[in-house]
Amino acid sequence: MNQDGVVRIAMWSGPRNISTAMMRSFENRSDCAVWDEPFYAHYLSATGLDHPMATEIIAAYETDWEKVANLASGPVPGDKTVFYQKHMTHHILPHMDLARLQGIRHAFLIRDPARVLMSYMEKRANVTLEDLGFSQQHQLFEMIWDDQKIPPPVLDAEDLLLNPMAMSTALCVALGIEFDPAMLSWPVGRRKSDGLWAAHWYGSVEQSTGFIAPSNSARKVPEHLRDLLVDAEFYYQALRPHRLKAK
Repeated sequence: MNQDGVVRIAMWSGPRNISTAMMRSFENRSDCAVWDEPFYAHYLSATGLDHPMATEIIAAYETDWEKVANLASGPVPGDKTVFYQKHMTHHILPHMDLARLQGIRHAFLIRDPARVLMSYMEKRANVTLEDLGFSQQHQLFEMIWDDQKIPPPVLDAEDLLLNPMAMSTALCVALGIEFDPAMLSWPVGRRKSDGLWAAHWYGSVEQSTGFIAPSNSARKVPEHLRDLLVDAEFYYQALRPHRLKAK
């Protein structure tokens, strides 16, 4: 806990990693404020990529990454004592210095690349390895490990979905906060904390009320994306040995 009594958490994942469900879980704690992909507007502004609602997102949110970084380390909305920040690893570009994120506990949410890829393609047909954030996630993990001298916590989405209570508890222990049973379920619907992009990306999670066990197997990845899947699998497997285990 910082001197101001706040635990600030940066959860790093790629898209379609159940990251929004995880944000719902934390937001259902009475002591927690959440922040949805605060670097997204800067990412879109800096790259010029053709993402759904890009123009609206750039107009509505802060595009200066340094200002966003300062806010991430600053006062917490509603004077909450836990500040959960949902970050996408691919939003961190080479010119951005994460040393600006002071007093923040980092954690990583990973997921089987085949499941990520097939879910992503439902929302955006054209996809590259960079879009999925696997290589950036591995790089950030190594950088934070080197800086902190210990590996940051890693949570595998499948472990969480199969055993929500045990894995949520393990994550809270790793982050130095008390587990709250309220993290296991939440009301259906959209949140004021959701970014504008919720209209395109959050359809399934808006209908959810908790973590749902995955199907036994992911759908088969198309042949033309097999090389991409192999590359993503390399980075996923590099982090997977560090994943949290249920007690």
